[in-house]
Amino acid sequence: MKQIDTTMYFITDSTGYGEEEFLYRVEEACKGGVTLIQLREKERTTREYLALAEKVHEISQRYNIPLIIDDRVDIALAVNAEGVHVGQSDMPVHIARKLMGDDKIVGATAKTVPQALEAHEQGADYLGVGAIYPTTTKVKTVLTSVETLKDIVKAVPIKVNAIGGLNKENIHILKDSGIDGICAVSAIMKAGSPCIAAKELREAFYELQN
Repeated sequence: MKQIDTTMYFITDSTGYGEEEFLYRVEEACKGGVTLIQLREKERTTREYLALAEKVHEISQRYNIPLIIDDRVDIALAVNAEGVHVGQSDMPVHIARKLMGDDKIVGATAKTVPQALEAHEQGADYLGVGAIYPTTTKVKTVLTSVETLKDIVKAVPIKVNAIGGLNKENIHILKDSGIDGICAVSAIMKAGSPCIAAKELREAFYELQN
């Protein structure tokens, strides 16, 4: 099994930011201790996505943080990103794995135990499970109960992260869930200081573990 630190998984959202401000926020999050970055761009053209991925990868490599590309295996391969993440409506995990190769990270979204088992069997390295809370991102979300999250953790041997509307004030509901980390979008992306927000969220997660 690959050694992937999913403790503080930062998912980007460039909505409302110019490129310079967006890249600044990504770098500040890196300084704050995020352990994985997922570049998620639903609206950009392939060429725009590719250009932004190259710039984000330059930043993530400086901090030795793996870059995961959401949905697009072609973009991930083109910029030699460390991995790709596929949702339930994206490319199947086993095909993403075949294209990416065994050395790269392949993550998957799961909302039920059957989905989690299927993703694991097809070669996923980790799962993002949620949404735990309603989110403010443009991504369509279906809420997942903490009980289902716990069931998924028990069902698969790979890392499981909670996602969806999580921040330092509300992650206490995840205590004793057995998760390996948390995913955050708005809590870091929209913070006054993404650096401080990442640090505080990571510390809050560590407190959950004790």
